[in-house]
Amino acid sequence: MSALQRNPGTHLDFDWLDSIQVNRSAIERRCATLPKRRSVKKEWQAAWLLRAVTLMDLTTLSGDDTPGKVRRLCAKARQPIRQDLLERLGVADKRITTGAVCVYHALVPEAVRDLDGTGIPVAAVSAGFPAGLTPLEQRLDEIRASVAAGAQEIDVVIRRQLALTHDWKTLYEELSAMRQACGDAHMKTILATGELGTLRNVAMASWVAMMAGSDFIKTSTGKEPVNATLPVGLVMVRAIRQYREKTGHWVGFKPAGGIRKAKQALAWLVLMKEELGDRYLQPDLFRFGASSLLADIERQLEHFVTGRYAAHHHHPMA
Repeated sequence: MSALQRNPGTHLDFDWLDSIQVNRSAIERRCATLPKRRSVKKEWQAAWLLRAVTLMDLTTLSGDDTPGKVRRLCAKARQPIRQDLLERLGVADKRITTGAVCVYHALVPEAVRDLDGTGIPVAAVSAGFPAGLTPLEQRLDEIRASVAAGAQEIDVVIRRQLALTHDWKTLYEELSAMRQACGDAHMKTILATGELGTLRNVAMASWVAMMAGSDFIKTSTGKEPVNATLPVGLVMVRAIRQYREKTGHWVGFKPAGGIRKAKQALAWLVLMKEELGDRYLQPDLFRFGASSLLADIERQLEHFVTGRYAAHHHHPMA
């Protein structure tokens, strides 16, 4: 699989933004089919769940994070599924790791040390996460500091008021500056969709983020009352598809917040496959923002192997 060229961004196209329309009822009807009629079972489900593991940004973003907690998280990222389960599934020879580890800026050096030589990137939440309300220059300094500390991916967050008031020019300029501050690190732009009011705002903000050069667009910080939902995801992935058709540039997608069950992960994988194709089931174009999802996936894989469900605490995240 060849590496994709990064999205370089484009000029801010107001005509395209003004033309965006979203049919909410049609979006909701489409999403209602995903977890019901489109399901996978038995060995195919196990295979899809293993793929989901490789697409995770294993995340800890709590006030009580410590270096020890991050070390445990990194150990889980290197070996996300128990070895005995991998052997019984016949994939012990495969290198199955999570897609990345995501932490606050202050813990980036710890994560970088623990993942050295593994090829697993460290993602840092920066730019005034989770509200994005600090002065722009301070947000840019934080991004540069995370990159200097070794973060290969930067999850930035937009100022919601810019989307709510349709100040797209300022949003575009801020994100363009953040993209420049990221340098070689990939920028994942969090839209905080649960606070944007309408699906049309979500679509417009998605386009502005991509025009500004975002490598990924991401639903949520995980701190909003409403986080990743399938209708929001459908709007965003269709914006990604249209952007690629219009510009030829590839942009990744990351749903985050509230995805805790293996069944939910399967619905998101089906969405990506049906709307964007198999190429979007790779970690360079799709990630889950997850903290508790991994434990449920490991639990479901154990059920597939043994026919029994283990207690949730037998599969701790870290």
